[in-house]
Amino acid sequence: MDINATIIGQSIAMIIFVWFCMKYIWPPLMEAIEERQTQIADGIAAGEQGRKKLDNANIESKKILDDARKQATNILDQANARATEIVSDGKQDGLKEREHQLSLAKNDIEQETNKARDELKEQVSALAIASAEKILGREVNEESHADILDELARKL
Repeated sequence: MDINATIIGQSIAMIIFVWFCMKYIWPPLMEAIEERQTQIADGIAAGEQGRKKLDNANIESKKILDDARKQATNILDQANARATEIVSDGKQDGLKEREHQLSLAKNDIEQETNKARDELKEQVSALAIASAEKILGREVNEESHADILDELARKL
């Protein structure tokens, strides 16, 4: 194999081409590759942080949900207790009102009974006077014999 000028020219051209690539093309390519690597690493780190934040947010949301459920349960318990209290108060008020109505009704009945007795006494007195008039055959003066009639009415 002969070394001739073509091989030497090609070798020199190749050396110049490699030098040119190493001086002007290789550094921007390496810089772009390194920048891309840092972007990828930052993206991975951000993804990890995002996943951790998501996990923390899920845990926090579960805590908040549990607290809300506990508060809702407490509110329902308080509402049920208040409803029971209102019902018992209503029953007590109803019983008091019933007792009041019963006492009013008893008073009314007693008044009506007394009124009926008084009317009956008057009717019995009138009948007694009428009977006495027929028996005695003369008129009995109601005003003059009021004491006797009152005593008779009390006995009845």
